[in-house]
Amino acid sequence: MSKLHKYALTTTWTGNKGDGTLTYRGFERSHTISVESKVDLLASSDPAFLGDITKHNPEELLLASLSSCHMLWYLHLCATAGVIVSAYEDHAEGIMEETESGSGKFIEVTLYPVVTVKDISMKEQAIALHEKANEMCFIANSVNFKVHHKSEVIVAEQ
Repeated sequence: MSKLHKYALTTTWTGNKGDGTLTYRGFERSHTISVESKVDLLASSDPAFLGDITKHNPEELLLASLSSCHMLWYLHLCATAGVIVSAYEDHAEGIMEETESGSGKFIEVTLYPVVTVKDISMKEQAIALHEKANEMCFIANSVNFKVHHKSEVIVAEQ
């Protein structure tokens, strides 16, 4: 039987400069994303869409969600398989295609995790577990584009 999990947050627009949306360039895209008992995220649109470069944008947050979800599943799978990971870092990249109408969509994301494992005997399984993590990731299973991963596994110095 499946379980349902509910998530809730509040997004509050903070970019009214006095005239609301009277003109397209007359308002900021700034907003705050709040989740109970957590630090607020200051967000905006991508600078290409008149956003604030110093704030997170929805495209980055989607990419972060995919990267984070993959990492958490990967670490879980390694722990249960006896693969000891001592470090993990991912430099994720996404490609969004903007259409002539101004809408757009992500067409792919590539994760570039660099993982350090304890022992050379763990390296092969550490590489293989990325595929399983990709299959298990809730976020990757929710998007309509391919999520690739090009991993590197490093063996810790003995």
